[in-house]
Amino acid sequence: MSDKTVQLKAFERLLIIMDELREQCPWDKKQTMESLRHLTIEEVYELGDAILDNDLDEVKKELGDVLLHIVFYSKIGSETNNFDIADVCNSICDKLIDRHPHIYGDVVVKDEAEVKRNWEQLKLKEGKDSVLEGVPKSLPAVVKASRIQEKVAGVGFDWEEPEQVFEKVEEEIAELKVEISKGDQDAIESEFGDVMFSMINYARFLKVNPENALERTNKKFIKRFQYLESKAKSLDKSLKDMTLSEMDVFWEEAKLL
Repeated sequence: MSDKTVQLKAFERLLIIMDELREQCPWDKKQTMESLRHLTIEEVYELGDAILDNDLDEVKKELGDVLLHIVFYSKIGSETNNFDIADVCNSICDKLIDRHPHIYGDVVVKDEAEVKRNWEQLKLKEGKDSVLEGVPKSLPAVVKASRIQEKVAGVGFDWEEPEQVFEKVEEEIAELKVEISKGDQDAIESEFGDVMFSMINYARFLKVNPENALERTNKKFIKRFQYLESKAKSLDKSLKDMTLSEMDVFWEEAKLL
């Protein structure tokens, strides 16, 4: 691994290239924060995919793409005299120092849970009216539910034991069954949401990231289904012309793979 001098030199190189692109490239000159926003979101999702695939070479590349966007936004900010990359770096440095008094102050903590509780309390002291203010409105629902639960737990609003959370899951499932029997679609959707929220909460107690867990299942299903498609194609068959029993044979094969 390179030392700090080499790392800083590489970062300086990126800043210089960004300056040149912003001055000379027609596409880069045209971009605004708004036009970059959806691209940034896409890059972060691609980084997430690479992490889940444990493809470290791809992680390195995607981190570069995300870093480029950070530098790009900072460059645009400097052009309007609002902020530049130094302000961005110093802002996060100041925040990290302020929120780690157990490292940069005289606060003593016993474990990770206490660090997280202190973090939320410090944010309230910074002037936030609610611990939930930091949860972005545009987050995907599963991620948002997870973040909401983490944040309220950080100020002590939480279950004490995993068994209590699972009992809540079972309670919500029972309520969902009642609404299904009634056939009220709006109530069914509401109770289904409660079941999912409870399951996401239970995942936290199991130390499972629900977003990662669901995406792993998505990837697993895709691989198995594509195996099924390939086997059907090798037999010159269409899936829609196959019985479930025929398809299940290949599905079980895929599970073994």
